[in-house]
Amino acid sequence: MTENRFNLIDEPWIPVVDVGRVSLKDIFSNPNLKALGGNPVQKIALTKLLLAIAQSANTPENDQAWLELGTEGLAKSCLAYLEKWHDCFYLYGEQPFLQMPAIAKAAIQPFGAVLPEIATGNTTVHTQIQQEKTLDDADKALLVLQLMGFGLGGKKTDNTAVLTQGYQGKTKENGKGMTGKPGSSIGFMGFLHNFLQGQNLQGSIWLNLFTQDQINQMRVFEAGLGQAPWEQMPAGEADTTAKSLSQSLMGRLIPLSRFLLLSKEGLHYSEGIVHAGYKEGVSDPSVSVNYSGKDPKAIWVDTEKRPWRMLTALLSFMATQTKEVFTCPQLEFGLTRGAKQLKQIGIWSGGLRVSSNAGEQYVSGSDDFLESTVSIPAECIGATWFEHLQSEVSELDALAKTLYGCVMSYYKHQLVEGKNQAARATNLFWQLCEGRFQELVNGADNAQQRFALRKVFAGFVYQAFELYCSKETARQLDAWAQSRPNLSKYLAQPKQPDLGAVGQEQIKTV
Repeated sequence: MTENRFNLIDEPWIPVVDVGRVSLKDIFSNPNLKALGGNPVQKIALTKLLLAIAQSANTPENDQAWLELGTEGLAKSCLAYLEKWHDCFYLYGEQPFLQMPAIAKAAIQPFGAVLPEIATGNTTVHTQIQQEKTLDDADKALLVLQLMGFGLGGKKTDNTAVLTQGYQGKTKENGKGMTGKPGSSIGFMGFLHNFLQGQNLQGSIWLNLFTQDQINQMRVFEAGLGQAPWEQMPAGEADTTAKSLSQSLMGRLIPLSRFLLLSKEGLHYSEGIVHAGYKEGVSDPSVSVNYSGKDPKAIWVDTEKRPWRMLTALLSFMATQTKEVFTCPQLEFGLTRGAKQLKQIGIWSGGLRVSSNAGEQYVSGSDDFLESTVSIPAECIGATWFEHLQSEVSELDALAKTLYGCVMSYYKHQLVEGKNQAARATNLFWQLCEGRFQELVNGADNAQQRFALRKVFAGFVYQAFELYCSKETARQLDAWAQSRPNLSKYLAQPKQPDLGAVGQEQIKTV
């Protein structure tokens, strides 16, 4: 008989900013914990676990019930829930947490082989971070949770191990295993996930909690909320429990995209439940998808574009008139509701960019983890504020294109290839803008603040241009003068609104 040990409710394994590792019990009993730690993928997986616990403990009927529940009420409900299901959270034992003992017939993979940031096989190790390390029980618990939705597609899954009799989704006609599909939370290139952030970790969980009315409004989960998998694990890839998970909100929070079992040498590893993708109309509530066109479009992690630059696309549901509308239930349902309770509400966005070749997913080249947080003053949230912000962000995009073209022109005048310099100058411009973007968010509905910030952003264009376009020689000076950005239109003082005859008369009287 396998001994039950390392209970995730009691043992410290969850990374928290400025604290270190804490237990699940700590999360719901300590209101001083500010935010989750770890890399972006770990943060997403942990947030989804905490939400799955919260939804299982207390899913309010509507917004009024959500408000009455509050942060403290939700935390108490979660503690009571964890006490009731305590025996289901052992990492090792007869029923190990989110693991399938029956998958022991699958081949064993070393832990490093399933971690995207670790270099294995003949992959070159560039930094110490890429070297495989010995994992303790806390690390293994986090890995198990991460692989539920973020397992990379490829041949690492032993898909010859099939648990549902007659299931054909993992093997070819000749009996050989198919290439494993990407986890539902990562998709083809790496989805960008988004969550609301409150004043502390408990508050963030409360802000992101869905009501029963909201789950019904999504109209994509035939099984509704569903049942947490630790309460009843499926016996295979396509049994009744697995099918229910694939059609429920709980199945998107804890998707069980991988069946695995920890061992001393690594883990037995195979493909698990296959979930419908965004092209079939189903995605994680934390992912933004545009369904207004012929083909659905998801927002992916883009290493050339940090997440804060996606803010207007993520909030496009706030626009009164727009052709492309991205919907993200996590933001759409929670932002306005949360703004009524807080002075500032944060939007965290992050994920992992991955590459793919012949069905094999990997992290290579410019692929990386990305994340960013933007705080929005609650009093600003609305269509007018958003339209001003959208306009200013569009102008920043235009500035970046102008800068790129001017740097290219500078080098063209000297008969030199300038693509690399133009790209670096543009990248520098966006790095400089990031430091002042929060000010733009705060003052988007104030004309004077917008105009003052335009001077700052224009200065960043000139700063980047000067750095990559020297004017030391006569030839350089000539190219510099002919190519220097002209931002007079962008910097033009905004016109005062036409007040009409009555308004003008009132001004004269004053």
